[in-house]
Amino acid sequence: MNVDALVLATLRDGPGHGYAVIERLRERSEGAFDLAEGTVYPVLHRLEAEGLLASSWSTAAGRKRRIYRLTRRGRSSLARRERDWRNFAQAVEAVLA
Repeated sequence: MNVDALVLATLRDGPGHGYAVIERLRERSEGAFDLAEGTVYPVLHRLEAEGLLASSWSTAAGRKRRIYRLTRRGRSSLARRERDWRNFAQAVEAVLA
């Protein structure tokens, strides 16, 4: 499983805070990806350090949250990762079929 690609994909449709990323992963995978905060937050921080995500602080209901969004470089990286995954999945399917 490539958690980086999954996290980038959850932010493709719009910004979100860490917990929203976790919820989107859980919902979109119908519970298959129920990742812990300790797994997702380091990925968010690393992707931001790599320039694939940008973040800003927001306050909601008195709580500060860091909101992440894809950068142009992040969108490009996600597109490449999606192509690579589809090629890999096709090759595996060809071998298994």
